[in-house]
Amino acid sequence: MNFKSIKADKSTETRDNHELESQGTGNLFETIVILSSRSNQLALEMKQELNAKLEEFITPTDSLEEVFENREQIEISKFYERLPKPHSIAVAELGQDLIGVNDAKLDDEGIESLEVTPEQA
Repeated sequence: MNFKSIKADKSTETRDNHELESQGTGNLFETIVILSSRSNQLALEMKQELNAKLEEFITPTDSLEEVFENREQIEISKFYERLPKPHSIAVAELGQDLIGVNDAKLDDEGIESLEVTPEQA
């Protein structure tokens, strides 16, 4: 799933709990857990992609005296700062029925965990 193509709010917006509940699993708390899991997945994807793009600008010098201002690096960073936050993208995906939920699983300690996957549109 390409998180850059999702039209999500860039600012905080008040959500209707009943609407979230009906769009999700029918249980508000399960829906929030699913949104949280998807948000964490998106944040990790964004971080990995940003780090991969910024790796090419890393210089092997350890000197603090040599600080270079690279215009490309600044533009890449600004692009990622302007993207909607992961939780906004997760809510937008929920509204567009792009989030799939696999059955809950019990781990070794008996704690239930959900596996959230983006559905291919």
